[in-house]
Amino acid sequence: MHHGLVTVFGGSGFVGKQVVRALVRDGWRVRVAMRRPHLGHELRVPGDVGQVQLMQANLRFPDSVDAALDGADACVNLVALLFESGRQTFEALHVDGADTIARTCAVRGIANLAHVSAIGADVDARSDYARTKGEGEGRIRAHVPSADILRPSIIFGEGDGFFTRFAALALRSPVLPLIGGGATKFQPAFVGDVAQAVATVIRRGTTGATYELAGPRTYSFAELMRFTLDTIDRRRLLLPVPWFATGPMGFAGELSGALPFVEPFLTRDQVENLKVDNVASGDHPGFEALDITPDTIEAIVPDYMERFRKYGQFHEVRSPEAYR
Repeated sequence: MHHGLVTVFGGSGFVGKQVVRALVRDGWRVRVAMRRPHLGHELRVPGDVGQVQLMQANLRFPDSVDAALDGADACVNLVALLFESGRQTFEALHVDGADTIARTCAVRGIANLAHVSAIGADVDARSDYARTKGEGEGRIRAHVPSADILRPSIIFGEGDGFFTRFAALALRSPVLPLIGGGATKFQPAFVGDVAQAVATVIRRGTTGATYELAGPRTYSFAELMRFTLDTIDRRRLLLPVPWFATGPMGFAGELSGALPFVEPFLTRDQVENLKVDNVASGDHPGFEALDITPDTIEAIVPDYMERFRKYGQFHEVRSPEAYR
C-alpha cells in the first residue's frame, strides 16, 4: 500500500539514490526533482512501474520547485555541495535553496519535511560549508517548524567520497597526507543507515526534531587512513601535514578544480572544516531513537574496496594484521 507522494530534492546523488530506494521499500511514490532528469534513468529501477518519477527542477528557479512539490504529501531535501563551482555555491544551495524548498512547502501545507544537514552545522562556524549548513537549518525551521533535521557525520558506502577517494590516491601516490597531523575525529555513518533514518522520520511524520547520525565508533583521521591502507593491503607513507601548510594545499586544490571535469582534492574551506572534530555532540538523539543499529566501517568497507587490491577479489592479504 502506498503512503502517498514524497518529493526528493537531491535524489540523484550518493545519499539520494539510497534514500529513494528506502522510500520505495516503505511504499511511497517518489518524485525525484533533479536538474538533469535525463541522467537519472537508474532511479526508475527500484519499486513498481511508475512508482518513481523523475522531474526537472532547479533550486535557483522557485517555479520549478513549486511544480516539483505539486500534490506532494512529504518532502526530503538532500541537496548539498562539498565544494563550490560556478553558480553552484554554498550560499545558493545550502541557504537560498533550503529557503525556497521550505517556503514552498509552507505555502502548500507540507509539514512532513526531512532536511539532511551535517554534524558541525553552525551559523558561527569558520568554514563556509558548515556556516551555510547552519543557516540552511534556520531557514528550514523558520518556514516549517515541524521539519526534522538530520545531521550525519562523514558518510561511507560504495562510491563514497572518503574511503574510495583515498584508496584511489594510494594507487597513484606513495604518500597519503595526514591533514593537520591526522588528529581530527570522525564517526563515519553508513549510507544505508542514513537513508533508512530519512525514510523512518518521513514514515513517522516529522515533529521538529534534530538527529545526529553518527556511527558506532570514533576514529581519528590517521586511524581511518591506516584502516584504508590495511583494507586494500597497500603500504604507503602517512605524512603529517601541519595546519600552516594546508592552506597552500587547499589553494592549489582550488586551482586544479578550476579545470573542466576536475574535482579539487582539497579546498581551503575543507581545511577549515577539518580543524573541527566531526562527532556527535550528545545534545540530540541519534540512530537509536529511530530503532536503527548503525553498521561499522569494518563490516561494510572491505566489500566495496576489493577493486583497489592488487588482484581484486582474489587478492590474499599479505599481512595478518587487523585494523590497528
